[in-house]
Amino acid sequence: MDLNQYLSMFIDEANDHLQALNEHMLELESQPDDVSIVQVIFRSAHTLKGMSATMGFEDLASLTHQMENVLDMVRNHQLSMDDFIFDTLFRSLDALEAMVGDITNGGEGKADVTEIVASLQSIVSGDYKKEKSADESASEQETSAQSESLDEFQRSILEQSLEAGMHVYHIRVELREDCVLKAARAYMVFQVLSQYGEVVKSAPPAQDIEQDKFDSGFSIFFVSQTELEQLKHEVGQVSELESVEIKDMTLEDVRQWNQRADEVHTSAKETAATAVKPAVEQDKPKSAPTASPASTTQAAAKKSSASPAPNKAVQNRTIRVDIERLDVLMNLLSEMLIDRVRLEQLAGELKQHDLTETVEHLVRVSSDLQNIVLKMRMVPVDVVFSRFPRMVRDLAKSLDKKVDFIITGADTEMDRTVIDEIGDPLVHLLRNAVDHGVESIEERIAKGKSETGTVQLRAYQSGNHVFIEIEEDGHGIDRDKILSKAMKNGIVSPDKAASLSDEQVYQLLFASGFSTADKVSDVSGRGVGLDVVKSKIASLGGHVIVESKLGQGTTFIVQLPLTLSILSAMLFTLGTEKYAIPLTSIVETGLVQKDDIRRLHGGIRMIDYRDSVIPLLSLSALFDCASYSDMDEDEIEIIIIRKGERLAALAVDDFVGQNEIVLKPLGNYLKNTPGISGATILGDGQVALIIDPNALLK
Repeated sequence: MDLNQYLSMFIDEANDHLQALNEHMLELESQPDDVSIVQVIFRSAHTLKGMSATMGFEDLASLTHQMENVLDMVRNHQLSMDDFIFDTLFRSLDALEAMVGDITNGGEGKADVTEIVASLQSIVSGDYKKEKSADESASEQETSAQSESLDEFQRSILEQSLEAGMHVYHIRVELREDCVLKAARAYMVFQVLSQYGEVVKSAPPAQDIEQDKFDSGFSIFFVSQTELEQLKHEVGQVSELESVEIKDMTLEDVRQWNQRADEVHTSAKETAATAVKPAVEQDKPKSAPTASPASTTQAAAKKSSASPAPNKAVQNRTIRVDIERLDVLMNLLSEMLIDRVRLEQLAGELKQHDLTETVEHLVRVSSDLQNIVLKMRMVPVDVVFSRFPRMVRDLAKSLDKKVDFIITGADTEMDRTVIDEIGDPLVHLLRNAVDHGVESIEERIAKGKSETGTVQLRAYQSGNHVFIEIEEDGHGIDRDKILSKAMKNGIVSPDKAASLSDEQVYQLLFASGFSTADKVSDVSGRGVGLDVVKSKIASLGGHVIVESKLGQGTTFIVQLPLTLSILSAMLFTLGTEKYAIPLTSIVETGLVQKDDIRRLHGGIRMIDYRDSVIPLLSLSALFDCASYSDMDEDEIEIIIIRKGERLAALAVDDFVGQNEIVLKPLGNYLKNTPGISGATILGDGQVALIIDPNALLK
């Protein structure tokens, strides 16, 4: 049979099962004696094994089979869960995810999992307890060998730095054999580098280097604008260095780094592989050559038959639809909305009863269709949130902290175009909360707090926006410490610092290169991260608010638009040109007299608004409008816009009215036009540029 036609179905279902396995494993870790959870995990693993064998992915099926053996003993009370078993099963899930990822990218799902299989087999035989010290030693060697691997967070920082035109260097430093104070020499290297850029990762980790837990050398991933030769010269000035090798990495180098690192370290495992492979071959499950073409979905259906009838009914009423088809449908709807507006204009001009009646019906039907299509594109934020519990668990463990991670509002829905973009910013904020926010166990006990910190991830909808909050009960933000570091880095002057509100001080955290960490770790402290969060969220038309109480904790509140495809906007003119501005950014509209405008030094115009004074921005001057200038008018129509706590007034010629507009990208040549986020086509065929309020209020 031709299995290619079922490949996409297999990938989707395999990812669903892997996500479920991760979630239930985390649940089991908090309730290790609950056999009912083990039963659920076993069924998912069994289904995944059958699917993999049917599709011919033997390595994937073999590893899942070994996991089944362990889980079968646990559910039959022949084995009790402990840290080693949990860690081994989590490593197995990571390997399975890597295999499915390889299949997704067109590979065969092959991977060297002999060490994991050996660990699983030692658990089944009971030998792992006797050989625990030997296993731990081997694990340490593997960790050391693979310490240069980049995680998703580090790789994204390096990729974004390269795309921004910066250099990414891989630096290998070897110390002389007669070097007495290795940690001190390494510290001097880090000090030199800190003057020219940011350290993104070190191997071994920075904390191990500080404590002299390394041999004669170490590696660094470094982001800088300095040229290679100058950097090599500066680092070479540090004494007692045997050699300094610096490689200027490309985008392809960064993306392929982990794969190449694995290839380099594979030879170290070959001896162990020869001893384990016969056992692997013996335990490989046989594939089912006579399976029917629909066996992938049938396997899942058999397992779901034991679940309650309501769940089964829901499953039968849902289908998988390729995202690209929804994109095409949205584009077609967008074109129809443009034609609808044109028909409304024509009907208004012709005043023909039958035509007007038909157009009104078309408007109602198309509005309903628009709502349905938008709802089809809405995806629960759980699609993104579901990957965070495992990340927080691993991060807390690496930092030797106890963290209770609570998710609420995961069923809140957003447009998938927004969902696709918010994953990385939330990763940065959660890592920041666990590392910077939650204190160590010793600190929390000393402060009279519970030794387990709490990180809450919440989502909820309000109006046309979705709010995502990340709250932790840790240190809180020290205002004085931020201002001191900001003045030291030249971000803010001493005179201005005293007049800043708490919210303005907290916003300094988002400045590029800013960090309050006392020392650099592999998690944070390099000043790279929060600036990426702010720029990404701003590009989505959202913003971040920070609330904090010293000693009690901090909350990051991310406000995002519900959808980016169709906007409610205010249309206005500047002479013969039409523009649009999203209603979500507008506070109100009004009229200002020329005599009420004040002028400050430098020609900046200000107007009174409520109990404050706000700037009056000239759009006609900004966009070099030849047919209109607000400078010559005695009365000026204005739009008050808001970005966070900042307000400004925009001078316009005349208002056209509110309308539903379809956001169209400007293309590669015009996408970086200042103050413009896109364009829309109006009913009369005219193109109106869409104003970006976030850019105007920088």
